Amino acid sequence: MLNNIFTNSILTVSNDTGSFNITSFLLCTLCSIILGIIIASVHGYKNHCSKGFATTLALLPAMVQVVIMLVNGNLGTGVAIMGAFGLVRFRSVPGSAKDIASVFLAMASGLATGTGYLAIAVLFVIIIEVFSITLTKSSFGENNSGERCLKITIPESLDYSDIFTDLFQKYTTKNQLLQVRTTNMGALYNLNYQIELKAGASEKEFIDELRCRNGNLEISCGRILANKDEL
Repeated sequence: MLNNIFTNSILTVSNDTGSFNITSFLLCTLCSIILGIIIASVHGYKNHCSKGFATTLALLPAMVQVVIMLVNGNLGTGVAIMGAFGLVRFRSVPGSAKDIASVFLAMASGLATGTGYLAIAVLFVIIIEVFSITLTKSSFGENNSGERCLKITIPESLDYSDIFTDLFQKYTTKNQLLQVRTTNMGALYNLNYQIELKAGASEKEFIDELRCRNGNLEISCGRILANKDEL
């Protein structure tokens, strides 16, 4: 079942480098396009994806497959050529981790179909995409939901080193001062903290008590945003 389909030749065209099976070529191309559409569809699940990139993912397995077939099964040559093609995608626009994973999945499925292992290609794509959807729907790899980015503005007259210590002990399990920046011609300090709220702690009450300490100047508290470019 998982054997190479090129062992059974139908409508074979011969050339100087070997034989080219027309029926097998059409079957592999159809399988590659179907797998490419599946990969592109799953990539767009809960992920921003442009139409151009989705189209590229859908067609990439077929393009890799054709290259592998044209080099007559020479995987070394085929991988070198398609590796160079794959790098073109990232020369101008950086790709996220999920973009890169989808590109490599498309290339791997094209390599499998290009060498005639259609069953392996189908099983491989199904397994990877099922796990991809499962991990996307789960909380795997997400930051702790209690983590916050806290920004506090204080007048220059206040000593920021320990003015909020008791409040942090009351409302947070951990806190770290990441950055101190002066503003308004040095009349104000902007403090940037990374904190983790205690279970059941009220964010509003925490901010209200901070406002009493900083003279009711600007305070912002929000989730830590993940970077778009992860690799």
